[in-house]
Order: sequence, then structure tokens, then C-alpha cells
Amino acid sequence: MSYDRLSPESPIDTNIDRLAKVFPSVVREGKVDFDALRQLLGDDIGEPHELYGLNWKGKAQARRAALTPSLGTLRPCPEESVDWDSTKNLYIEGDNLEVLKLLQKSYSGKVKMIYIDPPYNTGKEFVYPDDYQMGIEHYKKLTEQEETFPRNVESNGKFHTDWLNMMYPRLAIARDLLTDDGVIFISIDDNESDNLKKICNEIFGESNFIGQITVVSNPRGRDYGGIARMHDYLFVYIKKHNNISLIRDENGEFSLFDDLGGFELRELRNRNIKFNKDNRPNLFYPFYVNIKEIDKNGLHDISLDPVDGWLELWPLESQGINTVWRWGKSKAKENLNINIKAKPMRSGSFMIVEKYREAKKMARSVWWDKDSNTEKGTLLLKEVMNEKIFDYPKPVEMIMRTCEMAASEEDSLILDMFSGSATTAHAVMKFNAEDGGNRRFIMVQLPEPCDKKSEAYKAGYKNICEIGKERIRRAGKKLKEEAGLIGQGLDTGFRVYKLDSSNVKPWDPDAEDLGASLDLFSEHLVEGRTSDDLLTEVMLKSGIDLCEEMETREIAGHRVYSLGYGQFYACMDRDLSGAEGELALGIAAWHAEECAAVGGEQQDTCTVFVADEAFAGRDDAKMNFVSTLQQYGICNVKAL
Repeated sequence: MSYDRLSPESPIDTNIDRLAKVFPSVVREGKVDFDALRQLLGDDIGEPHELYGLNWKGKAQARRAALTPSLGTLRPCPEESVDWDSTKNLYIEGDNLEVLKLLQKSYSGKVKMIYIDPPYNTGKEFVYPDDYQMGIEHYKKLTEQEETFPRNVESNGKFHTDWLNMMYPRLAIARDLLTDDGVIFISIDDNESDNLKKICNEIFGESNFIGQITVVSNPRGRDYGGIARMHDYLFVYIKKHNNISLIRDENGEFSLFDDLGGFELRELRNRNIKFNKDNRPNLFYPFYVNIKEIDKNGLHDISLDPVDGWLELWPLESQGINTVWRWGKSKAKENLNINIKAKPMRSGSFMIVEKYREAKKMARSVWWDKDSNTEKGTLLLKEVMNEKIFDYPKPVEMIMRTCEMAASEEDSLILDMFSGSATTAHAVMKFNAEDGGNRRFIMVQLPEPCDKKSEAYKAGYKNICEIGKERIRRAGKKLKEEAGLIGQGLDTGFRVYKLDSSNVKPWDPDAEDLGASLDLFSEHLVEGRTSDDLLTEVMLKSGIDLCEEMETREIAGHRVYSLGYGQFYACMDRDLSGAEGELALGIAAWHAEECAAVGGEQQDTCTVFVADEAFAGRDDAKMNFVSTLQQYGICNVKAL
């Protein structure tokens, strides 16, 4: 039986746990023995001043910022959302550093693709002026002002430093959110491209650099003085390199034969010899080659059935071991003379060869087509919003191309933490509409005020988030209309959450009147917060997906939530008023009902969440609640 208080979990604790799995002897009682670690690593420890890398004032603090837990929370806003009860998409307003920290426990290792278009540090746009001491209070002060945010001008003595301090912790947390085969795409221009490459090599690892794509975003060029700039860059990194090949294959088929052969000449004797006719007899069979006819590529038709006059061809022998063909007979028969043929060798023998993907099916390092042109992005946004309200939005088709490359799985989760006009959300919905996928998106955007002189402000949009949310609403509606009946199951909704201070009051005692401070903290939850607010903070601190399946019931006069088909239950009311026993019995009965519905037995992994304040300091009521649940196999109770 356990009754624990929920508290923010430091990423440092997570990193120590990871280290303990690799080197258990260096972690004792939750602390790292660095001398023992140095001994295990031997002479492979470099002196900091001798190691290659990029250093700047504030780098150590920026690195620590990624490891400091957020003291904030997210507050749900169903009134600004679309299809709140059914959607799996998220739109989050807030400083993306704080938001990423809050999402870390629920989404670590779950994001398949990240696309970001961060500030390019041209001297004209806002760069997050992080104040690591003020945190949420600094964010609230920024967003409550009416004027536009301050710009990072070139005359600032820390011009590049401020940009690096902004990007480093955000990219560090972004890496943690990616799946092992997850990919991040980062748009940038010449101003910070060299610095971005260096910090990405440090955070993601130089070996995990996939490529740098030159994107011709304006074929006419923009006048920045000197040379008219036509292009931006798109950096591509994977979390863990596993020989990934980012293929863009629109029709799922290989190309036709060409005059250069169109085949990868794979000799059978070069196949992996761990498979042979003894351990894989089903892959050891002959082909029959039509030696009388040859096609324009110098290749012969083959068969799996004997044909009069055709030559019988068996896999070759390699290093004394009989090799086997890579496919079973049924698959080979399907590919006969389509993807596999016979090639004559100079020795007079034949070799079975198979078709390969042409380079035109792979992502190339230069994108110059119209789908990369920001003018196309501007026209589409204007069409959706009925007016031009955002400068240089990325084209939807360009973001769809990154999805094709890295998020082809139909249930991929895609994150954009500088979402701007929400082009990435639009692209994900359009991609799903075209291939029937169920990809989800998480958009994060600072509610940066629109300039009062801008067309956006004149059109009624007070900040960038209002533009992004309205774009998703309109784009989703348009996509469903265009898809007709087929698109009715398309998820074009989104849940809106907004960054705010924690629902738990910070402990800030008055040294001169400690008794009064204790009395004030007896009710430790912030006044005015709803049960949905409290539930959201519980989910974030417990690592539960914010779009987890949820049902609600009234039990003993109190609202109770069931999440994940009976994995979690929560009652966030702040006063149970003697209903503890009846509430516990109702939750236990509901749990038994849900377990039976899925054909399983009750599990002791079920957790119940409550507000500690609800017991009004009565330990007997608290123990009654906990012990009643324990009688029915629910042993974990956690309190906010």
C-alpha cells in the first residue's frame, strides 16, 4: 500500500537511472561516484580545454536549464478547442522551453518527427530572452505586456550568445522526446547555420547527422545586401543512427529498367552466409533461365518451374557453404521478371540480380521545386484565412515531404515547438487526408503579440497563437469538405492548453511569522483552479498522455475520471466531506467493471489520484480511503 505526494521529477534523476543501467557500480544511493566512473572509462577521458566544440558565455547555464524541472503546468481550454473529447492533437500556448519540460515525462521517446522553423537571428525578430531564475513569472510578465516582444538586435553585445542560449536547452529536450529512429528537421538561414550545426553535432552526435538540404525558398532572391539570397537550409538529424535511408517513394514501386541496367548487381556469394541450405532449406531452390532470349538491358527472363531449353541455376557456393536466395518461393514468384532477372557473367555463368531504388526516389540535397517556395506557402495561407496575415510561412507541401521521409508510419506523433502559423499542423492533417493515416500533432507557440500596425492585428488577431488556432480550424474544415464522406473520420480537432504557474502554491514562508505561513499553506492548492486543471497537472507529473482515453462518472456526489481503460482513476475535488469510504468503493467497482470488459483480471498497477487537501488534514479519513482501495487490489494512491 502506498500514499505518495506527486512532485516534479528532475531529468537529472532520469539520467542517473540511465547511467546506473550501464554502470551500476558507479551509482550508490542515487548519487554518482565520479571517481569510480573515471576508473571504468580508463584513459578515454579528455580534458575539457583540449576537446573540440563550440563554447560561449552561458553554455553551462543553458545546459543546466534543460535539466531543471518546470514549476509550471498546463491549463486546459476546451472553449478554444475543436472536438475536445475525440481529438488526439494538441495546441499549446507558452514558452516552448517550459512546455517541453512539462511534456517530457509523458512524451519522452514517443515523438517520431520534429520540424522547427526557429528565429533565424536576423536582428529583426524576437529571440526568447531566457531568464533561468524567473521561469514562469518571467513568461507571464512577457505575455501580459501589450507591445510586441523585444528584438535581438545586432548591436547587442551578446547577439549570437543569446540565440545559442535559447536553442541549446530546447534542442536537448527535443532529442529526449524523439523515438530512437526519430528525426528532427530544422530550417535556418546563413545567420546561424554554422552555430546550429555545431550545437546539433554536440546534442545529437555528429554521426547522427543525416544531411543538410538547401531549400530554394525564393527563386527570385531577396535583397539582404550583397548577394540576393534565394535559399534557406534544412538540417536533418536522427536520434540514433541505424543506417536509415530517407526514401520518398510516392507510389511504392521501383523505377522501370533503364539503359544503365537499373539493377543492383548483388552476387549470391556475397549474401550473409549465416543462412544456408541446412538452416534455411525453404530459401534454397533453383531458378530456370531463358538463355535463348535477352532483353534490351542485357538481362534474361527467369522461372521457378522447369521449362524445356532453359538452364537450371542454383545459388552459388561461398566459402564452402551453400548460400540461399533472400526470398521465399512465393515472394520470388511474385517478383519474377519484374524485380528480379538473370544477368550473364563473363565466365559464362549467370547471376540473379534484383532491382534497386533509383536516386530520384530518395530525398535529394537541393529542393528547388515550387513546393519549397515560400510564395506558395503565403498564397495557401491567404486562401485559407481570406487575407495575408503572416510573413513567409513555410509551404504545406514542403512539410508534407519531411513527413513522407520521416513519419510514414500512419500513427506517428509529430511535434513543432516554433509552430508560427501552424503550417506543420496543416501538413499533418493534409497528409492524413491523402493516405488515410492517423498521425498526431503537437504544436507549441509563444503567444507573441501581433504588431498593432500589422494586417493580422487589423484583422482581429491579437497574437500569433490566435492565427495558428484559426488556421487549423479553417484548414481542417476545408480538408473534410474536399474529402467528402471519406474524410469524415479525419481528425482535424485539437486540444488547447496554456502554460501557467503550478496549481500547487510555492512554499514561500514569512520568516517573521512562520505560524501564519503554515496556516496559509494548509490549503496548498491555488484558489480558482478547476478539477480539470488539477487533473492535467497530475497527468503531466505521472507521464500520462494528455489525449489518453477518458471517461467520467459521478460517485458519492463527486466527479471521478477513468483514464486508459482502468489504468488510472482520479477525483480532484478539494473536499470529500466524509465520502471517502463510499468513493473508494465506487472506484473499486468501476475498476472491476472495466477490467472485466477487456477480459482481464484486476491489476495492482492501477493508480488512484486525489487532492491531498480533500481530506482536510484528517489522517483517519485518508487511511480509510487507502485501506478500502487496498482491499480490492488497488494499492497505489498518489496525491497532488
